[in-house]
Amino acid sequence: MKVLTNILRNSYIEQYPINQFFSFDIITYLTVHQFEKGEFIFKERSHPEYLYYMVEGKAKLYVTHKNGKVSLIDFITSPCFMGEMELLDSVRVSKGIQAVTKTICLAIPILQFRKRLLTDVIFLRELCMLLSDKEMKVTAKYTQNQVYPLENRLAAFILLSSDQGFYKEKHTEICEFLGVSYRHLLYTFAAFCEAGILVKHNRGYLIQNKDKLLTLSEEIL
Repeated sequence: MKVLTNILRNSYIEQYPINQFFSFDIITYLTVHQFEKGEFIFKERSHPEYLYYMVEGKAKLYVTHKNGKVSLIDFITSPCFMGEMELLDSVRVSKGIQAVTKTICLAIPILQFRKRLLTDVIFLRELCMLLSDKEMKVTAKYTQNQVYPLENRLAAFILLSSDQGFYKEKHTEICEFLGVSYRHLLYTFAAFCEAGILVKHNRGYLIQNKDKLLTLSEEIL
């Protein structure tokens, strides 16, 4: 993680005003953190030091079970708060959050501002809306897994999780996330390659026809 210098800090704060979410001036206390692709924003079972507001990039939220199996829970895209659940419950430990692309976050120190944030009516209203949106997203994902073909859901997932036109997520995690068999997933990837939508590489897949993926994904949006 890199803390950006004052010039870059001020540029991001001007570009992404965050004061609207608070009843007091938070700008003075903000730092701007940059995470490179693959870096952990929150490590599993940690107590986050910051409430983050992601302004650029995307990340994945996951959990490792006692048997060692890793489950992908969701992809997080900007703009979005991260660490809000740990803010509400000081003994709660974090799920793992890992940057999928270069990610820029406005950072608020939790220990210093917890009491003030938890009595800020404007912030709490924003937080309620955020949590409501997340719950609706989970419900929508469950419904989509029930009613839409895999090719539509996979197209949307590839667009969401790819970085600079390249996709490389683990098949085993995606099978669970999309609720499909490993064989069915491989068959659909092969069909996408045959149709000229993707090109297979050793490390993943290169997106060859983004417009076709957009067309497929738009059916479930």
